[in-house]
Amino acid sequence: MNGFPGVLPDGSRVQDQSVDQWAATLQQVVDAGFTEFDPSDSWLRVADLSPSRRREFMYLVKTLGLTIPAISTTRTSSVIDPVHADEYLAYNHRVIDAAAEIGAQAVSFGLFGELSEEQKKHLWFWTADGVKNPDDPAIYQKAVTRIRELGRHAAEVGLEVSLEMYEDTYIGTADGAVKFVNDVDVPAVGINADIGNLVRLHRPVEHWAAMIDKIAPYAKYWHVKNYMRIEDPVQKLICAYPTSLALGVINYRLAIQKVLACGFQSAFLCEHYGGDGLSVCAMNRDYLRTILPR
Repeated sequence: MNGFPGVLPDGSRVQDQSVDQWAATLQQVVDAGFTEFDPSDSWLRVADLSPSRRREFMYLVKTLGLTIPAISTTRTSSVIDPVHADEYLAYNHRVIDAAAEIGAQAVSFGLFGELSEEQKKHLWFWTADGVKNPDDPAIYQKAVTRIRELGRHAAEVGLEVSLEMYEDTYIGTADGAVKFVNDVDVPAVGINADIGNLVRLHRPVEHWAAMIDKIAPYAKYWHVKNYMRIEDPVQKLICAYPTSLALGVINYRLAIQKVLACGFQSAFLCEHYGGDGLSVCAMNRDYLRTILPR
């Protein structure tokens, strides 16, 4: 649902829409051939709906023939936000409870902050620097402790926690993500191998295959997207732009084969930025089905 904004042009919020308005949006998802979706809290905070509103939402979901395998959170780090960290920790616990209530199997959390003012000015926000996780052992340990707390809660209600790889965070490299998950040391907690967040950067990054080799044994709920990446060392130029899973620099056929070989059994979330993202996600869904075992 990252192609659908949570705040509409008139300033109203999807959170406050009527059931009929939700239905108009989700009908587009159904018409694109999807039977599963992740509401993503950038579109709708399912965890913050009142009990009656959540029942209405789930009745709509069922009526449309949809299910929700997982819930992803966006820019609600329970660690680094100087103002809202404790509030976000409580919210993330509510996400876990809501996910269990609606029958999901996974939640995705990240350690990345709100977009900076400079990022908001750019066509592609990842071409400007955002909030960085501080190089501070005490804050790192706070992150480990809080994710461990969320992981144990998730395990108690039968869910997995997938930590989204994202630049300049403690899980912003393959080595960093593996170290962090091992420090958390909760079996329910793994890595959201969203290396698309890294290959799109206009800076040197580790080769996608090397990253996959390191994180494959830890992979859980997985956000997949792809980018074309151009590197010209002579001109000192690095550029990237979004494209479909099949056409980008990451070879998802090989990446998925490697992760499946390590026992991956979770869902995939198709993402895309730019253009008709929903239709590109539908293309990517069909591509994934040619790769996954029958």
